[in-house]
Amino acid sequence: MLNVGKLNEGFVLDHIQAGKAMSIYRDLKLDKLDCCVAIIKNARSEVMEKKDIIKVECDIETLDLDILGFIDCDITVNIIKDGEIVEKKELNLPDTIENVIKCKNPRCITSIEQELKHVFILTDKERKIYRCKYCEEKYGEKR
Repeated sequence: MLNVGKLNEGFVLDHIQAGKAMSIYRDLKLDKLDCCVAIIKNARSEVMEKKDIIKVECDIETLDLDILGFIDCDITVNIIKDGEIVEKKELNLPDTIENVIKCKNPRCITSIEQELKHVFILTDKERKIYRCKYCEEKYGEKR
């Protein structure tokens, strides 16, 4: 059995869909942090059968919960202090997201104005549909 050390301070992202940990690692820019990060892939889970887990030994303020909520709002965020879970954060779909996804519409202003932020607005919460702020192009990719 694999044993990954206990965190003293930091956060644990749990219940990540199996195989998604590396893309979350990149999307959250965890590679830019100067701290210890552990990625556990395909861990056994009673609820999910298999899951990924990311343990990060740094302050929770470095984590963009909006990006994480957009990626998968079912992920559990556990905040660790003195080796114990002190808080569990719930994720929600953010109303707007900036520079996480790009508009695919070649006629969108973001295709011409390269320095313009890519802003998407949540237009249908139940179906998790986001649309470009500028051209209203629907974001249609699965993450």
